[in-house]
Amino acid sequence: MRIGELAARADVSTRAVRYYEEQGLLQSERTAGGQRVYPDSAADRLRLIQELYTAGLSSRVIASFLPCIDTGVVPPEMLEQLTDERARITERITQLREAGRRLDTLIGICKDSDPENCRSSLG
Repeated sequence: MRIGELAARADVSTRAVRYYEEQGLLQSERTAGGQRVYPDSAADRLRLIQELYTAGLSSRVIASFLPCIDTGVVPPEMLEQLTDERARITERITQLREAGRRLDTLIGICKDSDPENCRSSLG
C-alpha cells in the first residue's frame, strides 16, 4: 500500500510515517518511480510505534525493541531496559493521578465558593 493509505489505516499523518521510516522504525520498498510501498502489516506496526511513543519511549528505545517483536526473542539487557521503562511509566502515572486529585480539589473549591474565594485559593 502507498503512504497515504497506510497513514489513513493507522490514523497517523504521512509526515509521521516518513519520520518513523527515517528513524529506522518502519521499512518500505520503492516503486520504479520512487514511491514508497508498505506491506499490509505496516499499519499494525505503526499503531504499536504510536503506543510506545505515547508511553514515553524514545525512538532509540523503540528501534532497539522492535527486533524483539519480530523475532520473539528478548535478550536479558532488553528485558531489563523494558522493566526500567515500565517502572518509569508507573511512576509517571502515580504523579499524574496526584495532579488529577489536586485539580479535582481546586475545581471543587472554585465550584462551591464565590469567585473571589476561588481567586484567593489560586494565588
